[in-house]
Amino acid sequence: MSISYTEMTIEDYPRVFALWERTEGVGLSDADSIENITQFLDRNPGTSFVAFAGDDLVGAVLCGNDGRRGYIHHLTVAEAYRREGIGRQLVATCLNKLKEINIHKCHLFVFVDNDSAIEFWEKIGWEKRGELTVMSKYT
Repeated sequence: MSISYTEMTIEDYPRVFALWERTEGVGLSDADSIENITQFLDRNPGTSFVAFAGDDLVGAVLCGNDGRRGYIHHLTVAEAYRREGIGRQLVATCLNKLKEINIHKCHLFVFVDNDSAIEFWEKIGWEKRGELTVMSKYT
């Protein structure tokens, strides 16, 4: 079956959130509420994408930027559709859109025990940064 890729809209949210929920290794929080994802998409137009096999949503990725660096969040492909290049294409589409807006470096976060995700990212040319530590604070 042919896969189509389109810009993510908030109308996709219920199906995207359901995909995230059933995907091991995706950490969800209040930041992933419909209100917060609406704000994210509004602040980062044209950089987040979904993949469809017919009418079935089979992949999604959030992508945004802070004006100098891009950030990828929650790249997810439905288990039955993995290893068909969908994740790779979603990432390539994000990076191309970032280049169009003059963003030439992108970061992402992966849980340290998510071996399959780390393997995927390394396979497509991303490198683990051992000199960095992520620090967070809730406001």
